[in-house]
Amino acid sequence: MATNAWTISGEYMESCNCDYLCPCIFTNPQAAVTYDHCTALLIFRIDEGRAGDVDLAGLKFALVVKSGKVMSEGGWVFGAIVDAAADDAQRAALTAIASGEAGGPPGMIRQNLVGDFRGVEYQPIDFRIEGETRAVTIADKLRFAIEGVLSRLGNGKPYYIDNVGHPASSKLALAQSKETHVNCFGLEMDIVGAGNNGHYASFAWAA
Repeated sequence: MATNAWTISGEYMESCNCDYLCPCIFTNPQAAVTYDHCTALLIFRIDEGRAGDVDLAGLKFALVVKSGKVMSEGGWVFGAIVDAAADDAQRAALTAIASGEAGGPPGMIRQNLVGDFRGVEYQPIDFRIEGETRAVTIADKLRFAIEGVLSRLGNGKPYYIDNVGHPASSKLALAQSKETHVNCFGLEMDIVGAGNNGHYASFAWAA
């Protein structure tokens, strides 16, 4: 039986500059984004994972993308940030995964949608979960905080959208951002208090 070269699972969170709810999520993503482009920040915490004999549990990485008006038309700017806490073997394995060189969902993005790959950086990544709030800080490169949009049922759980074609998960919690900042890969963005779009979910990838 064939075995996967790598497998990782854990928690993911995202913020982009689109108004809530981002039209890409429910249009597969064929509709125009809210503004002239979409800049999206996807952060992943690996709770369990291996690449060959290399243990990746506890590490984190980020994917930074900027698309044009319609995401499915491609031509994206794309860069990755890998956890500075990784040792040499972990760094090599996680760099290959996050950059798309090792296949899987990042490989699909890199092969089919990216027109301008801007490389991989190595930075400390602080990934925090508190209830239905998620926050990340990556040095002076990237920072955002999102909060789940809670259901009126009063159970303290967010709304979800299911059966979506998103690379992180087919079921996403709906969230709004308190603030979103990016200053890396030649991209700059600062949004505060606009309630722009966010998501979070568990994820599981392999290739």
